Amino acid sequence: MTVQQAATATAPTAPGKLGDALDPAAIQTYLAELDTWLRVRRSELDELDRAAIAAGRGGELAGDMSLALALWKAIADRYQLVFATWDGGRVLRQERERISALVWGRLDSASELPGGLAVSLPEAGRLCDALTGQLRTRLALVPDADRSATRIRELRAQLERIRDQVGLEPANSRDAAIERLAELMARLEVLTAKAERGGDVGGMLGPLEAEATTFERDLIVGNARRRDARSKVLSARELRADLEAREAALAKLAETAVATVDPAPRYAVPDVELLGPVPVTPEGIEPYLERLDRVAQAMEVAQHAYAAALDEHTQLVGLLDGYVAKARAARLADNPDLAESERAARALLERRPCPMAVARQLVTTYQTWLTKETP
Repeated sequence: MTVQQAATATAPTAPGKLGDALDPAAIQTYLAELDTWLRVRRSELDELDRAAIAAGRGGELAGDMSLALALWKAIADRYQLVFATWDGGRVLRQERERISALVWGRLDSASELPGGLAVSLPEAGRLCDALTGQLRTRLALVPDADRSATRIRELRAQLERIRDQVGLEPANSRDAAIERLAELMARLEVLTAKAERGGDVGGMLGPLEAEATTFERDLIVGNARRRDARSKVLSARELRADLEAREAALAKLAETAVATVDPAPRYAVPDVELLGPVPVTPEGIEPYLERLDRVAQAMEVAQHAYAAALDEHTQLVGLLDGYVAKARAARLADNPDLAESERAARALLERRPCPMAVARQLVTTYQTWLTKETP
């Protein structure tokens, strides 16, 4: 089967950054370019899929094809949300900030990404470009006469994207990334010179393309993970600060409950300090957040138990007050039996700690006397 080369496109550059109120003209341009990219990319992926099946390589390329399609679908879904928010240009500052969040926020629907990682719309576009280029190369959907020149040109464009991505690397890994990029660029220059002299470089381009694609994907995924980790670090710090405040309040609540009622709940108040400092690495933050969540749940259980114990004591006092008010209204409060019953109940309710089982009985006893003496 003869396969014609499908049209290709590069994901457009997104305007602004997260939190910006994007310029309306920039939004309009980006939406138009993204719409074109989505249509061209879908056509290209369909062509690649047909070519893979026709070549009997559907199973071999299924992983990369599925990932490329998942990225395309996630981008298309997010495009629909951005387009709906754009509403034909009827956008105020709030809508423009919302569009910024949609563009630069995480594409949580891209569930097929490695490790379930969510990337931003621009990152998903670059990943899709890299995967599609790799698929196109592996299927050799480029006319023979121009194959090497086209592949070299696409490699050069890919290395430029990688250069931008390297600039986002943290200081502790940037030098290694720069060295890796320099090595790839040097190899490309050698192949370019050989091709210009008429040499056959087809066999050497494949490994370089594969390494460049893997490197680009690793850089994008690594940056997304670091950004995700930074967000989680901030969340962890906020949650820890909240738990520290709750710990102090819960300790006071527990102390009051133990001093007021007997029996009192015996839940330990979690010590947030034992969790240690908030980690700042992607590997450490997730388990730490899970521990924070368990501490929060334990605090909630303890808080409900201690609060319920104190609430029951308060309700008994209120119930006795209600019965006494009813007795006074019926001119029975001075009845010796009722007066003695009230004195005993109040004395017990004021005791610290108050034996709750006996207190319940004494309040019930007062109610029984009141019922008996009421005409």
